[in-house]
Amino acid sequence: MIDEDFQLVLAHQLLGRLERLSADSYWAHRASGLRGSLLKCVEQIETARDKNQVVDGETWQKADNLIVMGFWILEKAAREIRIRETDTG
Repeated sequence: MIDEDFQLVLAHQLLGRLERLSADSYWAHRASGLRGSLLKCVEQIETARDKNQVVDGETWQKADNLIVMGFWILEKAAREIRIRETDTG
């Protein structure tokens, strides 16, 4: 497992990037559900850590899976943008 602090930083960066996807993009619609799940997971982790509680491995694994899926969506969205720019350019 990657460093927990790094994983949270990565999750926050990903949330911001997913939020900026063009609303008319197919991938933005896919990202909205993932963003909600990731946000809920991050809040759960941060709440537990604020209370000095141990975050179980299953929660960290869920966060990791959501992060991987989020970057996959970002990659697909970027490819879609590049194809659109090529078609109109």
